[in-house]
Amino acid sequence: MLELAGIIILGILAQWVAWKFKIPAILPLILIGLLVGPIAAEFLSEDGTKWIEPLWNGKKGLFPGESLYYFVSLAISIILFEGGLTLKRSEIKNVGPVITKLITVGSAITFFGAGIVAHFIFELSWDISFLFAGLIIVTGPTVITPILRNIPLKKDVSTVLKWEGILIDPIGALVAVLVFEFISVGGDSGFTKTALMEFGKIVLFGTTFGFTFAHALAFAINRKLIPHYLLNVVSLSTVLLVFVESEIFAHESGLLAVVVMGMVLGNSKLDNLKELLYFKESLSVLLISILFILLAANIDIDDLLLLYTWKTAALFAIVVFVIRPLAVFVSTQGSKLNLNEKLFISWVGPRGIVAAGIASLFGSKLMRQGVEGAEYITPLVFMIVLGTVLLNATTARLFARLVGVFLTKSNGILIVGASKVSRLLGHYLESNGRHVVLIDSNQGNIDKAQELGLEAINTNIYSDILSDNIELNDVGYLMAMTGSSDINKYAIDKFRNEFGENGSFRLVTTDEMNNPENNPKEGLFSPTDDYITLNEVTRKFPSIQEIDIEDKVQYDSLIEITKNNKNMIPLFFKDEEGELHIISSYKSDIKEIGKGCKLVYLGKPFDVEKVAKEDE
Repeated sequence: MLELAGIIILGILAQWVAWKFKIPAILPLILIGLLVGPIAAEFLSEDGTKWIEPLWNGKKGLFPGESLYYFVSLAISIILFEGGLTLKRSEIKNVGPVITKLITVGSAITFFGAGIVAHFIFELSWDISFLFAGLIIVTGPTVITPILRNIPLKKDVSTVLKWEGILIDPIGALVAVLVFEFISVGGDSGFTKTALMEFGKIVLFGTTFGFTFAHALAFAINRKLIPHYLLNVVSLSTVLLVFVESEIFAHESGLLAVVVMGMVLGNSKLDNLKELLYFKESLSVLLISILFILLAANIDIDDLLLLYTWKTAALFAIVVFVIRPLAVFVSTQGSKLNLNEKLFISWVGPRGIVAAGIASLFGSKLMRQGVEGAEYITPLVFMIVLGTVLLNATTARLFARLVGVFLTKSNGILIVGASKVSRLLGHYLESNGRHVVLIDSNQGNIDKAQELGLEAINTNIYSDILSDNIELNDVGYLMAMTGSSDINKYAIDKFRNEFGENGSFRLVTTDEMNNPENNPKEGLFSPTDDYITLNEVTRKFPSIQEIDIEDKVQYDSLIEITKNNKNMIPLFFKDEEGELHIISSYKSDIKEIGKGCKLVYLGKPFDVEKVAKEDE
């Protein structure tokens, strides 16, 4: 009982440390696991036992016999399902081919490259070398996401790394399974046919089960066949059912099945998708915390001593600094990614839970079978996992600055509220080269925004999903434009530091509009136009206009005209270089105005001279 409680407590403590110091949680988790496992047994315990013993001689411990590996497999399936839920088709419209090549061509390069290197450096058999290579193909969302979350990057770069990390997990597991089957059957002449049949079965049953059960679960949820209080647990049990059933029909097809299931559900119009994400995310955090401590604690000190040689450093250096860049550059050839972006993607390739979990599973099984060199599998894979996480967690931000992919100024814009006027503004900003993200709790507004090609997220400002979204790393402006003044004010207070470093704005309220003395410093656009007037003008004149201005006098004159004209509202100032600046209701901080500058406004096209005469 003490050991089980200790694992959970230490795991959550490690997660908190990771959050506090902005590092991947896998780092403190593995270190804690090594401390309470092999280190405690060798240096801290009087009787030479581990403080936490997952498995001892294959019979005793917290998870005796095969139960540890059953638990690891089920836990990984839930983690991968949660990752699949976050994959959106709309994210890969620019980098889809790159991701496809990374998980196919890139995987092949890593597999053959790492296998050959492991064979010649450690003098392992070809079978064991390629099993090791198959295991380190994977990167993993559990380690990449925390790294990317703290580095403002171009959207395409973060999207490539995010998708690769999730999609490559089942591929790496599949390759490792095929090699493991080869070793198990003794590498006879019938292996080629057997491997092809196994591969076909895994793909067939994995995709079929995942696709079918995803649609069945979505149908049941949307038709209200599942009561709300059972929604999360029914979804969890369905994921486990899909994994187990797929495994029964084709061994090791379960991981592919749950990823497919997650992707299908994540891209379907599911009424309760957000709740599923929250629940699965919390569950994944708990499972990851338990798994890494268990797997690290299961390593023996003798396994670690195998790595105490120059060969370990040589293998690590070639895998990280030669094979990974080679795989990335071949996979991204002909893409829109520039050299610096390719270099950064090459640098960020940390391995995660799937590699560690399956390595522990296969390594122990082969050791019990007496396969020569099997004792190297688990420690070598853990060395790659821990080494790549340490390297990327400590240097990714610095390397991003060094190669010039670090966004020194976040020009992305987060618009709270996806009403018609917000969609109109978002479309205009996108067409002028700005990354725009709209959020709204109304699915109808989100659907309309996405139909316009805008990036829109169905959420509310009270959730933490935005803080965990790596796609928002380049957002530096916040515009709160809902019909609720309370929500607008709350959005400013909550996200000012996170998404509004360059400017946080909200619409003025009706009271503020009628009392100019109360004009707020974060006021957006005109001090005489609130949400109601914005929507009224949008209803009558749903278009955004640009008018040339040549000096500050003309600009101030136009702003005064808009205050008295109910059919036009100033929005942005476009400078000579075409960069847009949000107009604040509080003060006009536009200093230098010359030829080529424009005033951008919402409303009816007009002739400046005629409007001026009408207002006199």
